[in-house]
Amino acid sequence: MFSEPARRVRRIGPRTRIAAIVVAVVAVAVVLFLLFGRGGGEEKAEATPGEGVSSQTVTVAVASTQDLARVVTASGTVSAWEEVPVGAETGGLTATAVLTDEGRYVRQGQVLVQLNDTLLRAQLRQQDASVASAQANLEQANNSLARARELREQGFLSQAALDARIAEQATAQAQVSAAQAARAETAARLAQASIRAPVSGLVISRSVTRGQIVQPGTELFRIVRDGRLELDAQVPETELALVRPGQSAEVSSDDVGQTSGTVRIVTPEVDPQTRLGVARIALAGAGGLRPGMFARAQIDVGAQATVVVPSGAVIYRENRAGVFVVGDQNTVTFQPVTVLARRDALTSVAGLAEGVRVVVEGAGFLSQGDRIRVAPAAR
Repeated sequence: MFSEPARRVRRIGPRTRIAAIVVAVVAVAVVLFLLFGRGGGEEKAEATPGEGVSSQTVTVAVASTQDLARVVTASGTVSAWEEVPVGAETGGLTATAVLTDEGRYVRQGQVLVQLNDTLLRAQLRQQDASVASAQANLEQANNSLARARELREQGFLSQAALDARIAEQATAQAQVSAAQAARAETAARLAQASIRAPVSGLVISRSVTRGQIVQPGTELFRIVRDGRLELDAQVPETELALVRPGQSAEVSSDDVGQTSGTVRIVTPEVDPQTRLGVARIALAGAGGLRPGMFARAQIDVGAQATVVVPSGAVIYRENRAGVFVVGDQNTVTFQPVTVLARRDALTSVAGLAEGVRVVVEGAGFLSQGDRIRVAPAAR
């Protein structure tokens, strides 16, 4: 039989052992955390700086020089090839009829405006009478001179009298010439009362109305000669040397269709402010274009030696075209370029040297200074 103290010790013993085991396990866990948890964090922190910003696997290509068909893009304003103003040569007369309007095509010599010519016709009839009277006086003077010469030959007339007849005949002749000149002036003014088109073409403006008193020199119409239009295309000075007369171009506008054209002339001057020159492109047809409209042109300047890269290498950052150039230690740098032309899988660029390695596949996922892994070339 156990005593009372012995029985109490026997009841507490197992619980004490369990508590001791739990304490030991917790202590071991704390030690392991301090050893391995802190060490692992240090290793991770130490490993991060050595890994680089990126390790993107990409493909690269080498920029090369090739003869590539080149297109120069330019834009400008549609204008008339030649604008002809139409005005009145005589003045102070009322426009009794306006026979054409804006947007109509007129022929050379066609009457555009008829002025009131009643007074001029009356003056012309008066001049006709003056000419007839002068011619009658001249005929009489001629007959008198003929008789005087006969009498002089027969000795019945003095030389002084003959000279007087000669003078009278010359005066009568001069009077005829003066009357004819006056009539010609009146006839010319009468003809000018009918204002005619000086050239064939399209009427683009009208500034005369019926009942208007027209003054000399007043512009009444403006005509586009032969209806021919051209585009004053503004070309950057860096590409101006490539554009030459005779090159073909395609001209288009957002609001109308497309038409073809030919470079007519390249102006020798460059604007010092905008650094743009002007190529005048004669349009083969209006194609809905009108003077004053904005249009774009693509001028075919032929094959040109240029630096080309795969089209996939050209990306856009902040609205600027560029490529990622592979540098030392396989780090990349964004190089802005100017896209000149695209042909199939190749793009012609300016601002990039021949022989430079550029990223092709994977370029869109890179940032400035990233480190890359170059994928082996496919076989």
